[in-house]
Amino acid sequence: MMSNANASDRIRTHLARVSQLRAQAQADGLQSAVDDIKRLQARRFRGTYTDFIGHVRYAPATRFFLDELYGVHDFVQRDAQFARIAGALERLFPEAVAQLAVDLAETHALTEVLDHELAQHWLALDTSLPVENRYILSWRRTGARASRLRQLAVVQHMGLELQRLTRMKSLRLGLRMMRNPARAAGLDALQHFLESGFDAFAALGDARPFLETIAQRESSWVEALFEEELTACSRALRDELGRGA
Repeated sequence: MMSNANASDRIRTHLARVSQLRAQAQADGLQSAVDDIKRLQARRFRGTYTDFIGHVRYAPATRFFLDELYGVHDFVQRDAQFARIAGALERLFPEAVAQLAVDLAETHALTEVLDHELAQHWLALDTSLPVENRYILSWRRTGARASRLRQLAVVQHMGLELQRLTRMKSLRLGLRMMRNPARAAGLDALQHFLESGFDAFAALGDARPFLETIAQRESSWVEALFEEELTACSRALRDELGRGA
């Protein structure tokens, strides 16, 4: 098991990278394109998991991923709270939360790096191109297949960790008892993330079928966006975006 010192260093490193990219996007006039990319990807995710969103058992976990990991939100407050208490995770929250925080920070950083690079290529391409083609070409110019697969692996690990932690009744009770202290300490956004994740995965029961389906669908999209013939891939992406609109 990793030490809290190691966990805190990794959390701060990942969140510093996110903060740097935010500032760079603002300075370079890239923020609007980054936001466009995030909105487009959120539509694709909604389209890919329409069946899960409408499923009583899977809906909470699906919305947790869409809102807390890939949503088009301003995560500045949550990031600042994570960075601020990174060195005091054991004192303020149960120790088992440390790895979950590391996973979140790494996923966040990977997503920001990839979205930033996508946005640069997006702006360089002809705006008259169909949105689907423009996105696929931006994806292919970005490359970073290893980072895409790492992103998926970390999300999988986060889901399994959430499932494991939700089975610890004392941990769930401990989180509930942290509500007022967390609010008083200015950690309400962090508290909301943790409780949302625990509630969503507690409702799942066995999370493995859910996570395995995500792995299969996302792996298929990674492969298609890199390798499939452009017209066929564009048609499939257009259909998926239509479902997620």
